[in-house]
Amino acid sequence: MCGWIVLLLWAALVDLSVTQQTNALTWLNYLRNRANGRGYGQRHGNLYASSNAENELEELDCPLECDCPSAYPYAMYCHSRNLQHVPFVPSRVKYVYLQNNRITGITDGVFDNATDLVWIVLHMNQLRSDKISEKIFAKLTKLERLFLHHNHLERLPEGLPHSLRDLRANHNAISSVSDMALRGLAHLTELRLQGNAIEDLGAALEPLRSLAVLDLRGNRLTKLPENLPPRLGQLYLEHNLISTLPAGFLRERPELRFVRLAHNRLTDGGIPPDTFNVSTLLELDLSHNTLEKIPAVSTSLQNLYLQANRIKEFSVSSFCRVVDMANYSNLRVLRLEANGISPHDVSPDALLCLRKATSIYL
Repeated sequence: MCGWIVLLLWAALVDLSVTQQTNALTWLNYLRNRANGRGYGQRHGNLYASSNAENELEELDCPLECDCPSAYPYAMYCHSRNLQHVPFVPSRVKYVYLQNNRITGITDGVFDNATDLVWIVLHMNQLRSDKISEKIFAKLTKLERLFLHHNHLERLPEGLPHSLRDLRANHNAISSVSDMALRGLAHLTELRLQGNAIEDLGAALEPLRSLAVLDLRGNRLTKLPENLPPRLGQLYLEHNLISTLPAGFLRERPELRFVRLAHNRLTDGGIPPDTFNVSTLLELDLSHNTLEKIPAVSTSLQNLYLQANRIKEFSVSSFCRVVDMANYSNLRVLRLEANGISPHDVSPDALLCLRKATSIYL
């Protein structure tokens, strides 16, 4: 019995000794952390606390009308809020979404602190040109995308940043573009102006040395725009009033692959010979015009749309100048329906010339 008592007393002393040592170590650690300017427990929680503090700061500087989720620290979401003005944008924001509101103008200074802005999305509003200052974008030297489509703009904003790469002002009320409006936009690769009332672009496109996509559908152009950029790859001119084309405009632009001129007023006399006989062109849309003949095209062309014209003859020579086993067209799709051609008008040579075609509509 005495042995058990001695053993229990010894175990208690050992436990007390370990506890005292642990408490002593804890106390020493506390003093050491305090001397270093840190409270106890911050050694493991400082990163978490710092992260929370940053998130709280981001939420505090976010406008009340918008959302700035911590998961996307550089974005500010203000879309579909029935807003009538643009809130001031915090300096950390790079992407601001303001589409689908009732904004009529942009107040000077709202972007001044956010000089790192890369995207401004303002489509589906009620923006008017007289309510946008020419200095509004002056400090945004990193802006790459500006979306202004589906508004009430009468002209393009002035003073656009030279860093811009994608400008969309389609479906507005723009009737003309001044020669100075796009000056300095040497990095612009995409310009969308469809659905406006533009009659003439003058020399406005001349500064756009990098432009690859130009969309001018649904305007009032009576001729091809002058000074088309040399690197243009896609040209969309459907639903205009164009009746003639300049000779050689495709040969001067070897990167132009897609040309769409449907729903215009083109006639055979308005297209100079061999205008489309260039090896670089891949797709050509001349549908819904008043052509009476199939224009001569290159054997490299892959898609040709000629439906709804007045063509009455199927001329194989328009596709192949020589018809044999070694010479043939690369056309995949040929559309000629709603013309005056029937399958009986197609000669047997056409099968040899168009051997790669997968779809031919008559």
